[in-house]
Amino acid sequence: MYKLIVCDLDETLLDRDARISKQNEQAIKAFVAQGGHFVPNTGRSFLSIQDDLQQLGLLQQPGQYVISYNGGAIVENAGNQVLTTNPLDFATVKQIYDIARAEQVSGHIYTLENLYVWQPSVAEQQYLEQRGVKHMPVPDDSLDFLRTQPLMKIILQDDDPARREALGKAIPKRVTTPLATTFSSGRYVEFNHVAADKGKATLQLAAKLGVKPDEIMALGDNSNDLAMITAAGLGVSVQNGTDVVKAAADYVTTADHAHSAVAEAIEKFALH
Repeated sequence: MYKLIVCDLDETLLDRDARISKQNEQAIKAFVAQGGHFVPNTGRSFLSIQDDLQQLGLLQQPGQYVISYNGGAIVENAGNQVLTTNPLDFATVKQIYDIARAEQVSGHIYTLENLYVWQPSVAEQQYLEQRGVKHMPVPDDSLDFLRTQPLMKIILQDDDPARREALGKAIPKRVTTPLATTFSSGRYVEFNHVAADKGKATLQLAAKLGVKPDEIMALGDNSNDLAMITAAGLGVSVQNGTDVVKAAADYVTTADHAHSAVAEAIEKFALH
């Protein structure tokens, strides 16, 4: 029996309008009602998904959790209590930022509670606004204002997949700190601390809850979901997942993210 479900948000749980379908909502609530833990496992900030938690009945609930920043933080919903973090150091973030600016690539820097964006395109602004992601501009003069803040991850945005892949290969070779490099949403290459990934955070939370790996279901669509899909007892790719994710998964849904794929998997495998 599955006791813990970890689930990606964008392009997995959320539809094309960045919403949770009624079928997904009902399946998740049924799983939680039978005693399960449903944990959004996202690259985003836990603060940016409070409306989603409210819809699912998980907002401010003790014993329910969010994994944020690709495993960079584990947060209990009650009081948004941060339990663990795996931040990057300032020097590494600045190195990546300087490379990106020199290459004229836009991107995001996530602190524990804020998101700072530089040079977003009109399409990128619309993408963030559709998802209700609050953000602030990076000042043009310096990143020094971030020196004392916990830096969870830095991501670069480019519409060209070949360019994203090239950046993902080149940047880790140009910085001194080992990085965890992943891709997401068909638009981002993401850099985390090497100790942070969705799989490690899933197993860490499962151990806290007394849940065995074979009692975990993980659902995702892109490379930043691979670590949790392979760590879980049942790894699920939604139909719109990348070929690599589908190959790694134990089950591929017949539905895509726009047609309640998460509900399909929960109803098939996790409900009594």
